[in-house]
Amino acid sequence: MQDWLTQSASDLGRGIARGEIDPVALTATYLDAIESHPHRDRIYARVTEDRAMSEAKAAKARAETGRRLSLLDGVPISWKDLFDSAGTATEAGSLLLKDRVPQRDAPVLARATAAGLVCLGKTHMSELAFSGLGYNPQTATPPCVNDDTAVPGGSSSGAAASVAFGLAAAGIGSDTGGSVRIPSAWNDLVGLKTTSGRLTLDGVVPLCLKFDTIGPLTRSVEDAAQLLAVMEGRTSPDLTGASLEGRRIARLRTVAEDDLRDGPGAAYEAALDRMAEAGAEIVDVTHPDLEDAMALSGILYTTEAYGLWKDVIEADPGKMFGEILERFRLGKQFSGPDYVAAWAKLDALRKDWTRAMAGFDAVATPSAAILPPNLDRLINDGDYYVTENLLALRNTRIGNLMGSCGLSLPTGTPSCGLQLLGASMAEDRLVRLGAAAEAALA
Repeated sequence: MQDWLTQSASDLGRGIARGEIDPVALTATYLDAIESHPHRDRIYARVTEDRAMSEAKAAKARAETGRRLSLLDGVPISWKDLFDSAGTATEAGSLLLKDRVPQRDAPVLARATAAGLVCLGKTHMSELAFSGLGYNPQTATPPCVNDDTAVPGGSSSGAAASVAFGLAAAGIGSDTGGSVRIPSAWNDLVGLKTTSGRLTLDGVVPLCLKFDTIGPLTRSVEDAAQLLAVMEGRTSPDLTGASLEGRRIARLRTVAEDDLRDGPGAAYEAALDRMAEAGAEIVDVTHPDLEDAMALSGILYTTEAYGLWKDVIEADPGKMFGEILERFRLGKQFSGPDYVAAWAKLDALRKDWTRAMAGFDAVATPSAAILPPNLDRLINDGDYYVTENLLALRNTRIGNLMGSCGLSLPTGTPSCGLQLLGASMAEDRLVRLGAAAEAALA
């Protein structure tokens, strides 16, 4: 049974379909692993044992009578602590929301339940999702699977840790500037950032509604595709026969390769070489306008985040970690006209990007320019915290600013990911390309 803890969600689902895996025993195995894990309380904010076992028993009954609801019926997964779940506290990693208990599931969670997935509980996260590092001194900082002295990446930090440490078959997180892809990269997982607007944000604690997206953190591209389909209530695309032969991949030189540290840089070069050997055409591209888009981040992110949260924050700012509080308050300095003008400029830049990248199947970058930063240094060195947080999210933020979908894949080098960015709403094409890239990188 212990090997169940490392299998992909899709393989577990196939095992259930063949009658080789009992969903109740599977869920009990995961709950036992959570209970006995030394970092349990740093990974899970709340474990929903009763709900999980009830859902597992229902899945077992369906499996025994040939009425399974989906490939993943009976598979246990975790949910980031900003997805509403009925009767269970949802606090978004913030003391400001302590004891906030919603009365209904978020629609994406409800759809997953309707497809038979088992909810193991809610995972820790960066405070109000406003950090890419995963360091949260207010609630908990999950560990990084490759370095217990480092942060795991955020803001879906516990989601990544739950999968990487074998405490969930997959995790569902959110991505506003890289919050699915960074923890996936640093914990050697697949992370899918969906296009803004593809999945409903109802019942999801917001950060920046114009950038917030939902996505899975998984052990395989197939799992990511399956979970996206589940959350949309549709059938997953067929990934059979996916190939890199003849695919054109843009290697983005602008911004994405600035200040690239040696480890991620070497892993990225090796990954591109393997993709080329598998038949992909790798084309160097520059896009100078991207510098202008990146410069708009401060206005767009902080203005919306502070606009959404200022009343709650200023009612009790002492409950917040100082670095996160300061980041929110940066939104004070911009006016309404500044914000409207910035969005008008970004919309124009997105159109230019779409035209420039139209001839490519995807745009490639390193998922992150850096390795997971040291936790003690983050705690004791404020300048290091700021620079590493911004650099961690820089490459992933390209996808959010340009309105892309995005996929982070493990390269085989610990904590080094390859990012592939696809066109808006082109997730099915991206995961098919990602499946072929995954095979080349294995």
